Amino acid sequence: MMSSSPKPEVTLSLTLSPGSTLQEVVKPQERGVRLIQLLLTCAKHASSSNLHRADECLRQISLLASVSGDSMQRLSAWFASALAVRLVKRWPGLHKVLNYTQLPKQDQLGQAQPLFGRVCPYLGFSYAIISRTLIKAMTGERVIHLVDLGSGDANLWIPLLRSFSCLLDGQPHLKVTCMNANKAILEELGPRLVKEAEALGLPFQFAPLNVSLRELTLDKLGVKSGEALAFISILNLHSLLAEDDSVDAHFSHNKTNGIKDSKQMFRFLSTIRSSSPKLFFLVEKEADHNLNKLVDRFVEGLHYYSAVFDSVDDTFGGNTSSRERLVLEEMFGKEIENIVACDGVEREERHERYGRWMVRFGQAGFKPVMMWHDSTEDAKQMVEACGRNGYKIVNERASLMICWHDRPLYAVSAWTC
Repeated sequence: MMSSSPKPEVTLSLTLSPGSTLQEVVKPQERGVRLIQLLLTCAKHASSSNLHRADECLRQISLLASVSGDSMQRLSAWFASALAVRLVKRWPGLHKVLNYTQLPKQDQLGQAQPLFGRVCPYLGFSYAIISRTLIKAMTGERVIHLVDLGSGDANLWIPLLRSFSCLLDGQPHLKVTCMNANKAILEELGPRLVKEAEALGLPFQFAPLNVSLRELTLDKLGVKSGEALAFISILNLHSLLAEDDSVDAHFSHNKTNGIKDSKQMFRFLSTIRSSSPKLFFLVEKEADHNLNKLVDRFVEGLHYYSAVFDSVDDTFGGNTSSRERLVLEEMFGKEIENIVACDGVEREERHERYGRWMVRFGQAGFKPVMMWHDSTEDAKQMVEACGRNGYKIVNERASLMICWHDRPLYAVSAWTC
């Protein structure tokens, strides 16, 4: 597999060595190197619209990659598929027909996201961090209004309700506004939370809001004077960075240190700040996929999802035939496809590292909040309680990074006005 260091550099040659044929590549390490070479070469040809050479690369990749192979083979299969989709999209009619049988994106996520939360600890760690910080910050408040910006996950909310019901200074009145573009998620979550609150004797109100982030306005939230307000965004805010932009087709590994301007994101964060929230929680992938140049984000994606697929391998003990593993990796594969094959407003998987979010939130008038006083010891205990090796939680500039070995994969941060 590829290196899982936070800021890897790719120095591999983009040409195949003449000494052996693909069929002779049998050692996993050699096969992995060859796959990386082929993928990067194919990305170069795809970005420069050299269709015949890109097609030849894909043909060779197909001899080595497999969705039922080792983690490098599976990763390569999804990246090759994404490159193929990018090429096919040059013929819109053909692309549309080939996608007739695809499930809608919301249906796919509805199957995979609960599984991801159950078998991988990333969301569980994030929810625990948010819960502990939120309970501490809201102690003493009598009316609390929490806004879920798109997760709709009962695994976040039911433990939170139970924690609020056990506060030593008495139960607050809790209002949860859940925003989600998928109405079915709201219809399932609402009754579950109401039933749980009734069992706990917790004064509770659930307000469903069937809109997307782009459609959200403060008047739709129904914020009232005297409420202690907090927002929670789980792996969703980056979608607001999607905009009309052009992909630079030139092959280059040089990355700009500047932050891409996003008027839409600035307006959204400024609007949220105008409501004077006590806290804004942000969970995002710790990756740079919001890059104009195709090959830059392709390389970044290879490194990021290499670590993700390694952790999935560990979760399933190398069982390559597991149906659950296939469902999970298909979810990641769709993310990869969006990063590689899509442009403009269609490309929503524009993940950014925490350092860039610091700039964006700072420009909108937010300040970071230190979530734990003794984060090192608390994080160690949380990982040990998980009972899984390979995971770490480390403190970085007021955020908490959830890592697979030494590679940060998810960043959890909190902000205030």
